[in-house]
Amino acid sequence: MILPVEYPGGGYDIVLERGALARAAEYLPQQGKALVVTDDGVPSDYARQIAAVCPGSTIVTLPQGEKTKNLDAHRALLSRMLELNFLRSDRVIAVGGGVMGDLAGFAAAVYMRGIDFYNIPTTLLSQVDSSIGGKVAVDMNGVKNVIGAFYQPRKVLIDPDTLRTLDRRQIAAGLAEAIKMAATSDSALFERMEQSENLEKDMDAIIEGSLRIKRDVVQQDPTEKGLRRVLNFGHTVGHAIESAMDGQWLHGECVAAGMLPMSLPEARRRIARVLEKYGLPTHTERTADELISYIKHDKKAADGGVKTVCVDEIGSFTFQQMSLAEIAERIRQWQ
Repeated sequence: MILPVEYPGGGYDIVLERGALARAAEYLPQQGKALVVTDDGVPSDYARQIAAVCPGSTIVTLPQGEKTKNLDAHRALLSRMLELNFLRSDRVIAVGGGVMGDLAGFAAAVYMRGIDFYNIPTTLLSQVDSSIGGKVAVDMNGVKNVIGAFYQPRKVLIDPDTLRTLDRRQIAAGLAEAIKMAATSDSALFERMEQSENLEKDMDAIIEGSLRIKRDVVQQDPTEKGLRRVLNFGHTVGHAIESAMDGQWLHGECVAAGMLPMSLPEARRRIARVLEKYGLPTHTERTADELISYIKHDKKAADGGVKTVCVDEIGSFTFQQMSLAEIAERIRQWQ
């Protein structure tokens, strides 16, 4: 399936197809140089398959995990491209999860003021969420994604077969983002995940449904001026949990727990039940005061408050401007 994404001044295709990785030559340019950026948690065969498509490829393998998404790693990628005499006609290809996509995409965005970027997400979380929409960034001083850009890929290649190498925890973390989007925007997709008896059988439909939600949102609001903020459901508190946990929880696990304080009781009950079904956390031991200390630095914070996304009923959402005190009270009520 080809899902086109349009944005002001251009567009790109999302290719969703089992076996697409093995057919990468059909979708990627084969001339010029390519920096294939992956991590040591991704099967090395994936990067080698992609590098084989472009004779002028160099593979860079970084340590896995959120801690790699920093300015030092960003500088290392830029230095490697400079050493290899990369030109504006060359490209960066990310092969891995959201960390690799964010990091490699940001390197592509700033090298020579921007060279082509291709994203090949291999985790469920990155396939349903972070690989599309053009947000690339690194973390700094414990604050997630505080340095970055809006920079669109040339193409996104999604092969659900790559999910076979993931453990159950990684699959669950990816489902958290699909649950997030369905909770705000698609009650039928949410019900499918509630009622699913065979997740593997339903996976392609879950990925496609999630992609369609995000595609429709980012086309209407490519630089997060309004509607796109709906994708932040669960992230205000979730990012704070992620910072407070210092890498002990995966991003999707943090978002999962972060949805619950921003939901009314009936929606919260349904969300918590589906999170528990897939082994995702519904509570954290971090206190409201601890989490608020991180929320103060949230990019969405302004004038002492944060524009939050709340779900009163599954399949719909509201934006609410909340003070830090109001958010803290929501967290205390949830805990």
